[in-house]
Amino acid sequence: MTILKAFRLPVGLARRLSSLAKATRRSEKFYVTEALGHYLEDYADAQIAKDRFNDPKSKIISGAELRKKLGV
Repeated sequence: MTILKAFRLPVGLARRLSSLAKATRRSEKFYVTEALGHYLEDYADAQIAKDRFNDPKSKIISGAELRKKLGV
């Protein structure tokens, strides 16, 4: 199922998106969906890291400790 969303893009970004879609014979929707999916995934990961960093109960370990635990 899909839901229609309408939004405005800056002209330069819209032109780049259009050019990419034409050059690769893919839809603009494909690139917007892919880009937004990756962005939201990365944002969620960053937010989890930030929350853990700010949690006083969360143990922070050194890079050396991490490598030792991972066996590298």
